[in-house]
Amino acid sequence: MSDTSRPRVRIDTSKPHSARFWNYFVGGKDNYEVDREIGDQIKTIFPGLVDVAVTSRRFLGRAVRYLAVEQGVRQFLDVGTGLPTADNTHEVAQRVAPDARIVYVDNDPIVLAHAHALLTSTPEGRTAYLDADLYDPEAVLKAAAGTLDLSRPVGLMILNTLGHVAEYERARELVRRLMAGLPAGSHLVISDSTATSEGMIAASEAYNASGAVPYHVRSVAEIAGFFEGLELVEPGVVRVPEWRPDAADADAGDAGAVDAYCGVGRKPGA
Repeated sequence: MSDTSRPRVRIDTSKPHSARFWNYFVGGKDNYEVDREIGDQIKTIFPGLVDVAVTSRRFLGRAVRYLAVEQGVRQFLDVGTGLPTADNTHEVAQRVAPDARIVYVDNDPIVLAHAHALLTSTPEGRTAYLDADLYDPEAVLKAAAGTLDLSRPVGLMILNTLGHVAEYERARELVRRLMAGLPAGSHLVISDSTATSEGMIAASEAYNASGAVPYHVRSVAEIAGFFEGLELVEPGVVRVPEWRPDAADADAGDAGAVDAYCGVGRKPGA
């Protein structure tokens, strides 16, 4: 939970914000005019970013169901939560495994202000929110241990978040440190936008020029690099609509046009 002794941070509505911007793209209502303005501007530059947002959200659901149903995972650590919309991690997990425990992690005052919407749970399970920082993985793990049993497998979710880390090797280091604190049999789930078209690159440049905190799109090889040392689950690192699609993804459009890649990797040893 958040530390109420920390000073309150004023929410700046004069500049776009990535969580609100993404919320707008997936059809949420927790955004402001400035977010919608840059969103509409980027839609004219690269309409495909809406597909990235929608298909990435659907991937979250498929990945959580895979871990809960096929792998028996009952614990999830969702780092870089963003604003709650439909089918958040705990809703998907507890729908198929009511005893699942979920810890959300973010250090954004906007997300913190909406955290109460995340803090719902089945009677059998538990949902918690941590006001913590990706840049301090050991502190994240220590705090998460108040809800999760870190001697048992955990599904580590880092979706559309690592682009905020400017240096690629730093981002890899943060992922490694988080996974190092989780036992064998844990899984890493990542999705992120990729520099796989001129449109996506232009959209990224326009967003970064808007005054928002920059977001860096990476190559497919760099996304794959986050899974080094892990056992990749089939079909490997692929565009988000191509990862174990189901009937609900039939209207996702042309998977080859989505500039976002994802993967799920298992920590070996168990």
